[in-house]
Amino acid sequence: MSPKEPRAARRPRRPGTGRFPLALRKTPVAWERQRPTWREARPGLIADALKRAVARPSGNWYVLCAARDLPVDRPRGSTVAGEEVVAWRGADGGVHAGPGACPHLGAPLARSRVRCGTLVCHWHGLALDGGPFAGWEPFPAYDDGVLVWVRLDRCGGEEPADRPSVPVRPDPGRAVAAVWSGVGRCEPEDVVANRLDPWHGAWFHPYSFVDLTVLDAGGAEDCFRVDVSFRVAGRVVVPVRARFTAPGPRTVVMEIEEGEGRGSVVETHATPLGPDALGRPRTAVVEAVVAASDRPGFAVARAAAPLVRPLMRVAAGRLWRDDLAYAERRWELRSKGRFPG
Repeated sequence: MSPKEPRAARRPRRPGTGRFPLALRKTPVAWERQRPTWREARPGLIADALKRAVARPSGNWYVLCAARDLPVDRPRGSTVAGEEVVAWRGADGGVHAGPGACPHLGAPLARSRVRCGTLVCHWHGLALDGGPFAGWEPFPAYDDGVLVWVRLDRCGGEEPADRPSVPVRPDPGRAVAAVWSGVGRCEPEDVVANRLDPWHGAWFHPYSFVDLTVLDAGGAEDCFRVDVSFRVAGRVVVPVRARFTAPGPRTVVMEIEEGEGRGSVVETHATPLGPDALGRPRTAVVEAVVAASDRPGFAVARAAAPLVRPLMRVAAGRLWRDDLAYAERRWELRSKGRFPG
C-alpha cells in the first residue's frame, strides 16, 4: 500500500552513547511507511560525486583477489581490463604477477604449477621465477595483507605509482577480515555509483538496515555521513554513524565513526574484467570487511575467525545480490541512453 503521510522512524539513540552495542527500536516503522529518500538522493549530486571519484588517480593499480585466495602452491589467473593475468607466490611468500600466456607457445599459465616459488608451465616446462624471461615481462604486484593488487600501466594509462593507495584499516592484530567477490554485467562506475547512493540502504536492504538518515553529503572530500542501524533480530538493532568516501576511481570506503565497531571499514573495489561473449562489460566486485572492536568480548570473535569469516562473506553476498542488480540496471539504462540525470 502507498501511505499518504509517511511517518519518520525514531532513532533508538545516538550511536556510541550507550554502554551496550544493542538497542531496541521503540516505534518500528513498516517498510512502506518509512520516510522517502528520493528527494535527497538527487541524481545530479550522485553524478557529480561519481565524476570526481573516477577522476582521482589510481596509479594503475587494480585489486586482483583476496590475499587468502592466493596460496603458495598454485597460481591464480584472471582477466583485468581485458588483460590476461597470472599471479603466484614466490618462495618467500611475496607475490609475482605477469601476462597469463606462456611466452613459448601461449599456454595458460594459470593452469601451470608452482614449485618452490617458481611457476612451471605445464605444456613444456618453461620456468618463471617472477623476473623477465624470454619476452615475458612481469607486472608490479602488491599484497597488503588483505588484498592482492596488480599494476597494469597499459590498461590504466595514468602516472604509475609504486604502491596502491590502501585505505586506512584497523590494527590487524585486533581485527577480523573477510573478503567477498562477485561479478556483474556492468562497469566499475556503476558499482561506485551504487556506493555513492547511501539513501537506498533501508529501502533496498530492509533485512539489514533500518532508520537510515544521511546527515551530510558531498563537500570537498565527497564524504557521505550516515546514521543507520544494523538489524539484528526483531526490534534489536546496532546503531552506528558511518562515512562513505571514494578515494579512487574504483574504490569506495565505508568507515564506522561512532558506535559498535568504531574504526571498522568496508572497502568496495571494482575491477574491470573485459567484455562477455555478447560484448557486454563485466566487473568484479571485491569487498573487504575489516571489523574491529574495543570490547573485551571481541577477542572471542578473533579466536573464532575461521568460523566468523564465512558468516561475514554470506552477509556481504546477500547485500551484493541486490546491489549488483542495481549496478547492472544502471549500466543497462546508460547503454540505451535512458539513464535519468
